[in-house]
Amino acid sequence: MERTRRTLFGGLLALGLMTGLAAPSVAQQRTEIQFWHAMGGVLGERVDEIVSRYNASQAKYTVVATNKGNYDEVINGTIAAYRAKKAPHLVQIYERGFMTMLLSDAIVPVQDLLTEKKKQIDWADFIKPVASYYQYKGKLMTMPFNSSAPILWYNKEHFEKAGYSAPAETWQELEKQLYAIKSKGIADCGSSLAGDFFWSLIENYSTVNDQPFGTRANGYDGLDTVFVYNKTKVVQQVTRLKKWIDDGIMQIAGQGLSPEQLYTSGKCSTFFASTAAHGSVERNAKIKWSATYLPWEEGTTPRNSSIGGATIWALKGQKAEDYDGVADFLAFVASPDLQVWWSKVTGYVPITNKAYQVAKAEGYYKENPTREIAILQLNRGTPTANSQGFHFGNYTQSTFALRQEMEAVWAGKKKPQEALDDAVRRGNEILRQFEKIYAGKY
Repeated sequence: MERTRRTLFGGLLALGLMTGLAAPSVAQQRTEIQFWHAMGGVLGERVDEIVSRYNASQAKYTVVATNKGNYDEVINGTIAAYRAKKAPHLVQIYERGFMTMLLSDAIVPVQDLLTEKKKQIDWADFIKPVASYYQYKGKLMTMPFNSSAPILWYNKEHFEKAGYSAPAETWQELEKQLYAIKSKGIADCGSSLAGDFFWSLIENYSTVNDQPFGTRANGYDGLDTVFVYNKTKVVQQVTRLKKWIDDGIMQIAGQGLSPEQLYTSGKCSTFFASTAAHGSVERNAKIKWSATYLPWEEGTTPRNSSIGGATIWALKGQKAEDYDGVADFLAFVASPDLQVWWSKVTGYVPITNKAYQVAKAEGYYKENPTREIAILQLNRGTPTANSQGFHFGNYTQSTFALRQEMEAVWAGKKKPQEALDDAVRRGNEILRQFEKIYAGKY
């Protein structure tokens, strides 16, 4: 966990007090805004840089960014802090926590806040699947921050040696390619199984192929939603993945290697992972790599993929005057210039079409074509009730149940249909618990 970084002004003030000097109280003149986040490592450094840029851009507010652990730790810590009346002004929460935050009665809707503070934001300019995921009754409730989508990474040399210019568009043809690559001895395995396979290979499989994950428009139309992915093409997808694992086409990471390392080392020919993997792939890949869109089923018109990542929520309970600074910082985060920079240094997609167009006009995507794939995939077509996103209560818990059941399939302990039926049963019990708690609030 990173320590809170103090501002230069705070350091000067402390030095002045220690030496008995009457140092100017510059820090005290600024309103301090506390921001909790889940970004560690290089991404944490990028968050610190955003905060430094903002603090240097004006003299009214000082944002203090604090890493509070992983996504689960941040949301749990935020709930505890809010109950103790010690919550921060702003907090980064992953997309699976949307419904929990929305119905918590602890948040200040971002669109209402920035409109009240007269911040010039074009709310219609946010990328559609990003906006639709975080909207409630037509308004953005939280500020999109690090948004991503899974794409298909591939080893160019492996495909060329097998006689293919690139991966096929459909699952059926891609399967033939991966089997050919392995049978010809070009690679040890066709693909590595990502740790977040439930997102990249099941949830996004559903959105791209326009399959319902749950009823009531995936929860958008009511808390009485139920999971139904055990009755859709997801069954054949899980069956396919299990066959790949059994045949050695898909490898599960182990023996000290991560799924990404199985790909970047050249052992496996493909890897389904977030576009945010650009930074690490660019640094670590020992192969000629590229990326393309997620495949879809034959005879299907592909829809948009679904986002992953997190947003920044504004919390209740702060001094009224502090919200001027909260709104100012959120507007800074959403600005096109900041979004272009953030996308370039992280691999996350810009959250607005304006920012995307700025980067495009600079020729950035001509020089870095794989960086554009996720944006084009997210913007493909008009989102449907099946592809707009997921508004499921306690979604982290039901995702954990799905993951457990899928791991039982990979281990040969359950058949795909049996495991999916069990995952849906467990998930629906979780949905009913959430519905009972928040009845009448959505």
